[in-house]
Amino acid sequence: MATFSRKSSVGKTDYNMSSINSILQRSQAAFAVYKKVSGKQKALFLEAIASAIESLGHPLIQTAMQETRLPEVRLVGERGRTCSQLRQFSALVTEGSWVDARIDTALADRAPLPKPDIRKMLVPLGPVVVFGASNFPFAYSTAGVDTCSALAAGCTVVLKAHPAHPQTSELVAQAIQLAIKETGMPDDVFIHVPDSSFETGKALVQHPFTKAVGFTGSFAGGKALFDYAAQRPEPIPVFAEMGSLNPVFILPKALVARSDKVADMYGASITQGVGQFCTKPGLLFGVQSEQLERFKTQLADRLKAIAPATMLHSGIAESYVHNRASALRQAGVTLLAESNAQPLPEQGTPTLAVVRAHDFIQNQQLSEEVFGPYSLLIAADDIHQMKVAAALLPGQLTATIIGEEEELHAFSDLAELLAEKAGRVVINGVPTGVEVCPSMHHGGPFPATTDARFTSVGTDAIKRFVRPVSFQNFPQKLLPDELKDSNPLGIWRLFNNEWKK
Repeated sequence: MATFSRKSSVGKTDYNMSSINSILQRSQAAFAVYKKVSGKQKALFLEAIASAIESLGHPLIQTAMQETRLPEVRLVGERGRTCSQLRQFSALVTEGSWVDARIDTALADRAPLPKPDIRKMLVPLGPVVVFGASNFPFAYSTAGVDTCSALAAGCTVVLKAHPAHPQTSELVAQAIQLAIKETGMPDDVFIHVPDSSFETGKALVQHPFTKAVGFTGSFAGGKALFDYAAQRPEPIPVFAEMGSLNPVFILPKALVARSDKVADMYGASITQGVGQFCTKPGLLFGVQSEQLERFKTQLADRLKAIAPATMLHSGIAESYVHNRASALRQAGVTLLAESNAQPLPEQGTPTLAVVRAHDFIQNQQLSEEVFGPYSLLIAADDIHQMKVAAALLPGQLTATIIGEEEELHAFSDLAELLAEKAGRVVINGVPTGVEVCPSMHHGGPFPATTDARFTSVGTDAIKRFVRPVSFQNFPQKLLPDELKDSNPLGIWRLFNNEWKK
């Protein structure tokens, strides 16, 4: 196992600068080898990781249940998503065109100056430090999308395990190590760091061999890592997903036509996973009317009937209680409904609050995320005031519009505005439930993420860990295989100014 510990590889371990330096030196040495591994070999490696995780069977699920308090059905589904992600990236690197190869062949007789032979493709950045997430112990942790997209790109990975599920992380790390041995990859292509200290995280980010960072978690955590990276003599990219309010705009005619169905959808979405999804709808906007009052009652009734549930760990539960109370103390905010059942310690109470749009617009604190089963309904005087509130929102992962077809067309400017605010705009649905597919964009303008151009879901996530390089007048033997004339991949190339396949 590529782990560093004094006594046990599980839990908090004391790291000093010497051991951190050793970790990154080993990762850099492995990168020098791994970056030359072919796409087909990397594909076999990713497939082997998926198979090794699956072979852990139910004991892995049981361990994760004990550590995260998540139900079995959720964890089984998330493990399946994780293995599916690995296989999607395997297929991507097998096919190979993701490197975006471009070839401009030479024109020796061009006047007034000859044209050189120039070929360009994407190449891996180098060692990537990945921070495991607390709310997704499989899909965004040890072998999650940050890890598998970095490995697919040809980068090595140093994984800092999340302290909320250390044994789960250890088991998955062992599966990755097994896949390394089975496929003959460099031993240190993946290094597991089971340490819970902030100091270790900072040192990993600021080590000169680290070339990029992947993170999913709180705004405070992601922004701190971003700042650490910016303070380096050589700044590096930090791809941090830091949360979102995921506003929902419910248009008037939709409430007239189907307020009960909308209440059903959003009662379930707000409380899914005890509200511990980055796509939980935290803000609901509507125009004040009799229909909105009816919707308030319907949604309140749904939330009252949903029992409190145990949150991921005590820290998240304590933060929810504190942030919920702070939100409810804000001027003009009224508690509309909470679960009829009394919560046990470390449980999250489903909660709906309401505020007038005027008060919401005046209070920036109401645009701060409450991570858990809490949502705030904002009653606007009219559509114009709803749009004013929307224009003041910070960057989001998602934004949703609920409307009938004619009003969707009538207020198309709202959709245009939300496309500037969010990475994914949803019509007549819920933001929870992120489809893992090539067309999914899971990212958004700051502060939702640190770089809205990139996604942490889908195969485009590989683009975070690569950079373009042009090769000018290279002999065929020195070119990467993807840029050689004999390359069999179905990549579009520019030969003598004519596109050919």
